[in-house]
Amino acid sequence: MKIAIIGAGISAITIAQNLKAIASVSLFEKSRGVGGRMAFRRSGSYEYDHGAQFFTAKTKNFKNFIKPLIRENVIKRWDARFAEFKNNKLLRQITWGSEYPHYVGAPGMNSISKYLSKGLDVKLNIKVNKIIRNAADSWELFDDNFNNLGEFDWVISTAPPIQSAEILPECFKHHNDLLNKEMVGCFSLMLGFSKALPLSWDAALITDADISWVSINNSKPDRVKSFSMLVHSTNAWAEKHLSDNPQSVISYLTRETSKIIGHDTNQADHIDLHAWRYANIGKQAKSDLLIDYDNSLAACGDWLIHGRIESAFEVGLMMAKKFKQIIN
Repeated sequence: MKIAIIGAGISAITIAQNLKAIASVSLFEKSRGVGGRMAFRRSGSYEYDHGAQFFTAKTKNFKNFIKPLIRENVIKRWDARFAEFKNNKLLRQITWGSEYPHYVGAPGMNSISKYLSKGLDVKLNIKVNKIIRNAADSWELFDDNFNNLGEFDWVISTAPPIQSAEILPECFKHHNDLLNKEMVGCFSLMLGFSKALPLSWDAALITDADISWVSINNSKPDRVKSFSMLVHSTNAWAEKHLSDNPQSVISYLTRETSKIIGHDTNQADHIDLHAWRYANIGKQAKSDLLIDYDNSLAACGDWLIHGRIESAFEVGLMMAKKFKQIIN
């Protein structure tokens, strides 16, 4: 059986790793690297995890899954000095530890996906634009330039739901389910300073403001020492301003950050911005896999459960188990 998977995030990689021994699996990723929102960027001497900041492990399956990656030092514990703010008022501070560990990829969040994708057939910088059923009843994939990407028995999209709805043909019986899944955006502001700011914390959760998170990226294990700050806007603010001029977004978010942390971030030596159109989704009441057995099409992602790395893994594992039944 030949299976095409659109996307190369944790869900996609989990499916592929679990099926590669019994099927021919190809992953098509529009970006230049694997990992999806487990993203990493280097700008000169500064480094940023500008997507997912960390993750925790609650389920037995996920805990077992990350054990070998911890042994290989691909995943490390981030014992951050954690703070909570209500706008610019500091509410409390604690230090994360072994009792409830918080994990990161090392030396970047994308290191996890890079490690897991070894040995897989991953095609980068390819955006699947159209899927057409041919005379042999197989699916043919085409890119933006209408180049034929091959024939497949099954196609699984792990792209965000709206993008999956655009890619998968309308005969997909879960088309409306995709359209009803609403992901929300987020801005990632990346700031680099030649001199470290004198902060008493490494990571901060913020409420009652238009930014929701600030972290000092270089406080994570195996990062370069240059003082790198990552700021996330709230989803609500991003949804209203995704079409704004990037410079106006930067100006506003740096002002907000300065007000909350008590230091002027406009004086940063490096400033960059990334807009995530599909950054997160709230906890979903129903998490049934979207599989169309009649048309050999499927779709899944963390958006079926919750916008979390563990959810992406769990969904990928569930999909792989279903496909083992299909293949066998």
